[in-house]
Amino acid sequence: MTSEVVLRTARERRVRTGGVELCVAELGDAARPTVVLVHGYPDSKEVWSEVAARLAERFHVVLYDVRGHGGSTAPRPLRGGFTLEKLTDDFLAVADAVSPDRPVHLVGHDWGSVQAWEFTTVGRTKGRIASFTSMSGPSLDHFGHWIKKRMTRPTPRRVGQLLGQGAKSWYVYLLHTPVLPELAWRGPLGRQWPGILRRLEGVPADGYPTPSLPRDAAHGAWLYRDNVRPRLRAPRADAYAHAPVQLITPLGDAFLSEKLYDELESWAPRLVRRTLPAKHWVPRTRPDQLAAWITDFVTATEGGRPVPRARGPHAERFGGQLVLVTGAGSGIGRATALAFAAAGARVVAVDRDAGSAAHTAELSRSAGAPQAWAETVDVSDERAMEQLAAKVAAEYGVVDVLVNNAGIGVSGPFLDTGVDDWRKVLDVNLWGVIHGCRLFGKQMAERGQGGHIVNTASAAAYLPSKALPAYSTSKAAVLMLSECLRAELAGRGIGVSAICPGFVNTNITSTARFTGVDAAEEERRRKRSARLYGLRNYPPEKVAAAVLRAVVRNQAVVPVTAEARGGRLLSRLAPGALRAIARVEPRL
Repeated sequence: MTSEVVLRTARERRVRTGGVELCVAELGDAARPTVVLVHGYPDSKEVWSEVAARLAERFHVVLYDVRGHGGSTAPRPLRGGFTLEKLTDDFLAVADAVSPDRPVHLVGHDWGSVQAWEFTTVGRTKGRIASFTSMSGPSLDHFGHWIKKRMTRPTPRRVGQLLGQGAKSWYVYLLHTPVLPELAWRGPLGRQWPGILRRLEGVPADGYPTPSLPRDAAHGAWLYRDNVRPRLRAPRADAYAHAPVQLITPLGDAFLSEKLYDELESWAPRLVRRTLPAKHWVPRTRPDQLAAWITDFVTATEGGRPVPRARGPHAERFGGQLVLVTGAGSGIGRATALAFAAAGARVVAVDRDAGSAAHTAELSRSAGAPQAWAETVDVSDERAMEQLAAKVAAEYGVVDVLVNNAGIGVSGPFLDTGVDDWRKVLDVNLWGVIHGCRLFGKQMAERGQGGHIVNTASAAAYLPSKALPAYSTSKAAVLMLSECLRAELAGRGIGVSAICPGFVNTNITSTARFTGVDAAEEERRRKRSARLYGLRNYPPEKVAAAVLRAVVRNQAVVPVTAEARGGRLLSRLAPGALRAIARVEPRL
């Protein structure tokens, strides 16, 4: 749905306040909780259209053009007409018009968030704000104290933070120059801005920004001139949030450092943190995730209960995201599902064994997943995987993180490995990964809001072995597939990681196929392999932790165990040594 279509269905009204007339749009049922979306610079309310359309299914959604932007009129004179005090007057006028009897849930981006921090921390708005979701815009008061602390008590780390944010704030200095910003926006910059957003931020070309952009940006320069220097020089000492706050931090924001929010809990005691692997304009590039997080936050606040906070590692990154793990019935797959669950993710546990998948889903809910489901499928079955992908998209949504983990083991010399053994190991270990990447990766790409794919390869992918030709071949193919896919999907904001464990204590050894021997010898070798893996005793939970780190850091290839890391190094520095080792007769 395009911006124009969304806002064409909105109910529009005009609100007069402080000598200006504000253009206010409403979507959804006015009897439901009201969510007010405040845009930033140099935007208008249309920046929220995609998020608003999703929120309107559950809430009464209000968008308004800040004074001097979009359909709202500008103050006269412009100088002094954009102070935070006057912007607070505007917000209260809008809130009184659209929700006179109930507090509103406030959401702000960029300068919309800067304003909203003012709204949420001044005494005259107390009781009018039920919750505040902030993204890409700090409180100027908090920022002022942040600067003063680092200037009065400098350390190398604090000086580095100051210099880093100073470099990111280059545009603020330019906007304080007289006349030039207005000329630029009404001239070449205004014409080129849509293309700049597409190239640098990945903002879709879908009718945004609107034709009012040059005028909006020229007027909006006074947001900086009227507020930045006065507040940074003399920040308020009482800028404490009187409502619950959800902070959403885009990790790739070119204008704001994450370090700005290091001490935020002291100003906002009821704080929930979220992070996104995205750039600055998240209302346009990540509307699904924003709408989901806002919905969860508003619903919890309306219910009078604390917002659920996952306590596991990386909870800020994965809370509320949808993660699908294949081979989740045991071993690395189960440990990975539980690690994501502990981080607050919604989990789809997939395994060919229905009972094992159901048990993992149950454990995931106990570990912290707000929702967890079990699905039964053989990953080598193309039709079954297609049905699974369609079901997951229809019932749970588009997957944010896919972990292709299902795999089987086959051991034995090449000449003793039959066609059926080759077909089985390739069908599961390689084709299972191909099916997952093809189906769920396509859904991620079509959604256009990023994601991550993790493929479980193995140290065997780069360590030749006369005992594992079939297994090593399948895992080497997975490793190269991951590298190729990573290159292809990078431009769509989708990361791809290959995880390469070594000897991990799982049940894969007890089910592995040993070729070229009779049943009794095969069973003996399974028991011996299981015993050796047990003596190594590297737990699958450590692999799961590496999986989460790989997604957070967008790592390409992740050798996990010591032998995997050592083998990876040798494969690059001394491949001949590995070939010599491969000739050694294994003790089976």
